[in-house]
Amino acid sequence: MTDQNIILSALHDDHKIGTFGDFQNKEKQDLLKVKELKNLSIFQIAKFKSSKIKTESIKIDGLDFPQTFPNVSYNNETRILWTGPDICIVVSLDKNVKDKIAKTVNEEDFATTDLSHSRAVIEISGKNSIDVLKKGTPLNLNSTEFKKNNSANSSYNGISFTLDFIEDQNPTFRLFCLRSFGGSFYHSITDAALEYGYVGE
Repeated sequence: MTDQNIILSALHDDHKIGTFGDFQNKEKQDLLKVKELKNLSIFQIAKFKSSKIKTESIKIDGLDFPQTFPNVSYNNETRILWTGPDICIVVSLDKNVKDKIAKTVNEEDFATTDLSHSRAVIEISGKNSIDVLKKGTPLNLNSTEFKKNNSANSSYNGISFTLDFIEDQNPTFRLFCLRSFGGSFYHSITDAALEYGYVGE
């Protein structure tokens, strides 16, 4: 029997461990890193239009419900991404985050949907990660308006995805797409990374 708390890999037939592309004569620390993130708890929270509650009053795991694009609320384990007016996505390493959501988000005012098993999640990091993303998305990642701890919904080579900007010193991004598009999305990202050389972790 499968433990319901374990998220099965969305990319087990696609993600490869090793070094790929133009990596010769390059230091390993200069190569891109690409990995699948598993065992993340992912929940969408959307306020009902009929609700009178103010999302400004809601806190989840001590974090504010983001009010405007492109803000992310975060701590060491949990990130809350703004995805629309009165809608957010909670992404957490904390396996108890579902209970924490239930304590502050009631069923009369909000719809809470578990997306943990329905998303493929890729993390790409390295100095050329922005270059890889620019090959397939119309997002202006050079803009000072989009920076660390911002998120956005966009598309990459026609595949819808959510981008979360994790770190700017060593540019790091988490990319979320529908599980059914995970393989195609992964190959679009890794094909774009071949030019720079990457390590599959």
